[in-house]
Amino acid sequence: MKLHAMEAFGRSQGQPKTAKIVLIVIFVTLVFLTIIPAFYPLLGYPLYLLKASSPKPSPATAFDSREGELRSSIRISEGEDCDIFSGEWVPNHNAPYYTNTTCWAIHEHQNCMKYGRPDTEFMKWKWKPDGCELPVLNPAQFLEIVRGKSLAFVGDSVGRNQMQSLICLLSRVEYPIDVSYTPDERFKRWTYTTYNFTIAYFWTPHLVKSEEREDNRGPTQTGLFNLYLDEFDERWTTQIEEFDYLIISGGHWFYRPSVFYENHRIVGCHFCLLENVTDLTKFYGYRKAFRTAFKAINSLENFKGITILRTFAPPHFENGLWNRGGNCVRTKPFRSNETALDGDNMEFYMIQIEEFKTAERDGKKKGKKYRLMDTTQASLLRPDGHPSRYGHWAHENVTLYNDCVHWCLPGPIDTWNDFLLQMLKMEGLRSHKEMLLSGDRRMRF
Repeated sequence: MKLHAMEAFGRSQGQPKTAKIVLIVIFVTLVFLTIIPAFYPLLGYPLYLLKASSPKPSPATAFDSREGELRSSIRISEGEDCDIFSGEWVPNHNAPYYTNTTCWAIHEHQNCMKYGRPDTEFMKWKWKPDGCELPVLNPAQFLEIVRGKSLAFVGDSVGRNQMQSLICLLSRVEYPIDVSYTPDERFKRWTYTTYNFTIAYFWTPHLVKSEEREDNRGPTQTGLFNLYLDEFDERWTTQIEEFDYLIISGGHWFYRPSVFYENHRIVGCHFCLLENVTDLTKFYGYRKAFRTAFKAINSLENFKGITILRTFAPPHFENGLWNRGGNCVRTKPFRSNETALDGDNMEFYMIQIEEFKTAERDGKKKGKKYRLMDTTQASLLRPDGHPSRYGHWAHENVTLYNDCVHWCLPGPIDTWNDFLLQMLKMEGLRSHKEMLLSGDRRMRF
């Protein structure tokens, strides 16, 4: 109707026919701008990624025939309102997508198949969110999305566990090369040369400056640590400004006896059994450590990346503590109505959420971006996914004999990287919406 009225106005003024052509072009352009975003919510990515197939890998790294489902669209499933972190585990007979013989990145202590774990069903599950689907990580999609970018894992060995899972999942397309600036295995960097994508790991089990006070001693014979709760751990805080994504996590090391320092003086401890030192519990140290870590990130003027908090993954010791015969021998996941987050696990989780929200609010004033990768429920439901005694040979004398903290690879934490890919897709959607709301959108079409 509007077009006809405008045409009539043009004729009444005796405008040449070219005016009609210009008006038609404008109309078609407006239709284009309206319809295209509806069909391609992630237009900020290369259009070929929205097709059913992914870039074809080289013959040496071609996908297995079981993995045809990985060539799915990059679209967000069902809608933005779905909480991908709440759901159930369902059987997945296509898994695993790598093995301990096809991936060199598996740490010995998580190499459950090498050390004789007899069952394999723990590898054959996938996470099903309530109300939508979570696609299994497509390595070609992932690498294309992060082309020219960098990702750092900051935390303890469980964070390293996730990084090794990611390397194994991406190995179906490409292996990275080691570009570490130090021989120290606690600080590693790899680059995917085809994609100019760098991945790094920074070891910081307490997130803040710390040192071992008594080597392999203390009340639990696992060492006694000094934690400087108000001081940055510069081994990572001075290195992350260049990264586009930062995944920070931590938790299990705070069970170890520790002495807490603030303003260069002792303020208390956790189970240190030192004379005249108040036991403030591990939760005091945990909260202060995350608060300081987030403060460090917010203080970095040149850090423009996205900080992702990966929430606490509960251990699954049963019939005793980790150092008193506890073990994890279950062979299938819990249903969500069969267990609940409580006790120490709940306290750790709530501290993380509270400190995250405070950091997010403070960081927003400085243009910082925070995202939450809530792996706690999915991890809580997987008592079957730990190495138990299959992270070493039976005759070996190791500190964590029955390991119910780390995760077998392949195993449940491969799903943490499914979460990561979906979050990166959502970042693309956010960027697209921001672009539509800005005046720059005319330049992009």
